[in-house]
Amino acid sequence: MEFGCKDFKVGKCEGEKQIDGETLPLVLQPPSEGKSGVKSLLEALDRNKEWFDQMITKNSAVLLRGFEVENAVEFNDIIETFGWDDIRYVGPAPRTHVHKRVWTANEGPLSEFIYYHHEMVLIKEFPKKVILFCEVPSPEGGETPFVPSFRVTERMVQEFPEMVEELEKKGLKYTFTALSNDNTGSMRGRGWQDAFATTDPAEAERRARALGMDVEWLADGGVKTILGPRCLTRVFEGRKGRRMWFNTLVGMHGKDLSSATMADGCEIPADVVKRCEEIIEEESIQFKWQKGDVLFLDNYATLHGRRPALPPRKVLVATCK
Repeated sequence: MEFGCKDFKVGKCEGEKQIDGETLPLVLQPPSEGKSGVKSLLEALDRNKEWFDQMITKNSAVLLRGFEVENAVEFNDIIETFGWDDIRYVGPAPRTHVHKRVWTANEGPLSEFIYYHHEMVLIKEFPKKVILFCEVPSPEGGETPFVPSFRVTERMVQEFPEMVEELEKKGLKYTFTALSNDNTGSMRGRGWQDAFATTDPAEAERRARALGMDVEWLADGGVKTILGPRCLTRVFEGRKGRRMWFNTLVGMHGKDLSSATMADGCEIPADVVKRCEEIIEEESIQFKWQKGDVLFLDNYATLHGRRPALPPRKVLVATCK
């Protein structure tokens, strides 16, 4: 599918890559002076909804740059232009509702690296798109790197064919402990009451099971969630038959509040996990946020994370079906 839209001009950004004939991210800018306002952007998006959606699937990531997007209200207007259904975030990251469909991104300490992940990868229903808006770029660091997931699968199959086959056959099991109360001092500090939107343990347990989790209540008031078996890779329609590395094996393996094993309880060799971590980093795409940037990620096809940053940094997010 060739680029062809008079309402946008193709640009470039530092860190972009050519992968399998595609530019990641595809940078779209105003077509001319006088077309950089939000009103012009909303009109252009409205005229090209189907085409823009196709570009997200084709390139896995589309970056709107050079438009004068100022705040959460304007960001929400962009999201609502497409008519995509909203999906509520479920997970450990501390977040705050800002406006309508807009939330803060993970509010964990900026000094910490948020590891690469497909959003809500462990939940039965996960978003198709993750959309991020940079209201205040960090003076240093704070990038949102992303990774073409199929490349991780390709390289892991090349280096560990037997292990990948075993993991694929058995599936994965994860555990995660949700705290009794929110702890914004941790990037995984969301308490179970906030995570499940209830103060009633029985209702929280019901909601957890509806999401595909088993639960174990802890003496300190927290809850241990158990998820599995879960897949190692997935193939999604319209994405060239690519096997996406659709798991959070590296991010949860051997951590203080989480674990990742084979579904039968067997441990995953540490050297395999370490090499997978290296491959993901090697395949990552880094770009510097600019004020007003809006990044559309195909959550089926990309993992994303957050680099450590100096304050201030303000990036907002919306997740869509």
